[in-house]
Amino acid sequence: MSSSATNTRPLAIVTGASTGIGLELAKQCAANGFDLLICADEPEIEQAKTTLEGHGTSVEAIVADLATVEGVDRLLAAARSRPVDSLLANAGRGLGRGFLDQDFDEARRVVDTNITGTIYLIQKVGREMRSRGHGRILITGSIAGFMPGTFQAVYNGTKAFLDSFSFALRAELKGSGITVTCLMPGATETDFFERADMLDTKVGTQKKDDPADVAETGFKAMMNGDGDVVTGWQNKLQAAIASVMPAAMTAEMHRKMAAPGSAEKS
Repeated sequence: MSSSATNTRPLAIVTGASTGIGLELAKQCAANGFDLLICADEPEIEQAKTTLEGHGTSVEAIVADLATVEGVDRLLAAARSRPVDSLLANAGRGLGRGFLDQDFDEARRVVDTNITGTIYLIQKVGREMRSRGHGRILITGSIAGFMPGTFQAVYNGTKAFLDSFSFALRAELKGSGITVTCLMPGATETDFFERADMLDTKVGTQKKDDPADVAETGFKAMMNGDGDVVTGWQNKLQAAIASVMPAAMTAEMHRKMAAPGSAEKS
């Protein structure tokens, strides 16, 4: 990154930026005057860099495993002590099917990516933001965090953690000059469901939200300093229903959407 860019443009870190919501969030940052440090655990992040440089911004791309402390440290080292104006903690991993049928290493990787690596990154960047008295943090949670995830038990549990964590951290940082925004999308048209082995489920085959629309809503909420945003009216309705229905009922609702083979039954 050039020294001139360093002196004149704010820096945004976007994780999970190779595809989907993360790439669209990075596009929003690029279109709104940010230099970018983007990261994912796959080489496609280099293709994302090329795409984003088309917006006329400085972009550095890092391949790192954000499920590990070492991977997060590798990302932070790439910032070269440059102040981070905005952190968009979007990296996440899903996993479908029954918990007892899942490979434990895969289940643990969901927890380490969605929770452990995320909160480690937020703590490291957040402390630097606090020292300056300024910063924005966007955490990609999910409306999945509002209900028990039958056949997605670990994933929904991690999103429940992130949703809760976001609200708590925002309250802790009140008056500090740092805002924390929780972006809570519903099912979005990305490669999430293929990677989670959920293409034979009802939720995996139904029409989903546009990641560009989700990212635009989330970016605007972050820039406005909003505490949270649920994208899409159907998701807002689903979140409202989940907040008043017994957990046993929402767990059964989720079963119908995420059970293996449910796409064939719908």
